Amino acid sequence: MTDIPQRNRPENPDKESTPFVKRGGGDPGTRGRTTIADGVVEKIAGMAARDVVGVHAMGSGFARTFGAVRERVPGGGKSVTRGVKAEVGESQTALDLEIVVEYGVSIADVARDVRENVIAAVERMTGLEVVEVNIAVSDVKLPDEEEEEPEPRLQ
Repeated sequence: MTDIPQRNRPENPDKESTPFVKRGGGDPGTRGRTTIADGVVEKIAGMAARDVVGVHAMGSGFARTFGAVRERVPGGGKSVTRGVKAEVGESQTALDLEIVVEYGVSIADVARDVRENVIAAVERMTGLEVVEVNIAVSDVKLPDEEEEEPEPRLQ
């Protein structure tokens, strides 16, 4: 009779033994891949930018005019992505925003506040690192200009 080394002996010789196999690999939250579409980031950024006091509207004059026509068409709805362009990679994103500011506000302060609000919202909601937020101020809303319907802000 040969001796079976201790490490190869089953604990219960009557029962068939199978080695313990760990399934999966680590934390369940890290199994798989999540992709986020450019449009998702654009919506988040557009909403965050509109929340900033001093931002009258988003987009160029042409985009706002086209958007106003589209909103009057049944089912057209309001585009929260107007004036926002995002480029999304695997872990980072870059944003370009075009805004119209209210007359009398500090453009530098509004741009800083928009950047801070957009970066905080996008990073919190997507987990992506925002590497840059470029802001183009395309117009100033003067007090005596005809009101187009100001864009709503969340309070």
